Formats: sequence, structure tokens, C-alpha cells
Amino acid sequence: QLQLVESGGGVVQPGGSLRLSCVGSGFTEDYYTIGWFREAPGKEREGLSCIRMSDGRSVSADSVKGRFTISRDSAKNTISLQMNSLKPEDTAVYYCATGPLSYYTTRNCFTSTRATDWGQGTQVTVSS
Repeated sequence: QLQLVESGGGVVQPGGSLRLSCVGSGFTEDYYTIGWFREAPGKEREGLSCIRMSDGRSVSADSVKGRFTISRDSAKNTISLQMNSLKPEDTAVYYCATGPLSYYTTRNCFTSTRATDWGQGTQVTVSS
């Protein structure tokens, strides 16, 4: 059974940094994509970045380019999201997610309905 587990959330001051991790298990294919989303109170779930585990191809949303960096460790089925220059508006629950090989790809990974398997989420709070 496919499982994703996030960690690394917490409280940080504006301008600070956090590194989120997502460990996956139960994958039966090699060429899958894992993405990061966030959901703030009263807002729709937003796709941030995703990465293809086979070759590291990644895509990031304009809202986080230059501040957030996604990376992977294929041997450990782990992806990370390094978040720098955090702002209060980055406060949200952050999720990692994935989907079937040909259904959830780097071309559509910001569409939350494409992801079929989700982690439990980790809270990030940016506040002074």
C-alpha cells in the first residue's frame, strides 16, 4: 500500500527557513512524480512544486520560484522542499502527494485532483 509521510513543519519567523521532507513507501513503479501542495485556511489547495523521481526533472510554481527548492533522494524514496525567505502568507498545511504513473506527471502536477495519494500534512506557521 502506498504511503507518504511528511515531516519538518514548525513555527518560524518571517525571513526564516524550513526544510520539509516526504518519505514514500509502497511504490511499485520507478518513474513516478511526487509533488508538494499547501492549503491555507479559507483558500484552495495550491500546487507548489513537483519532481520526477527517475531523473530529477522538477517544476515549480511562480509563487515560490526563487524561494522554494525541491529535491529528491531516489534511493530513500524521499523528496524535500527547502523553503527560504518565508513570509506570513506561506502559513499553511503542507502536503506531499503522488498519483498513477501516467496520470500524475510533471506536466499536470499542480492539479490536486490528479494526485490520488496524499500524506497527512505538516503545519508551517510563519509568524513574528
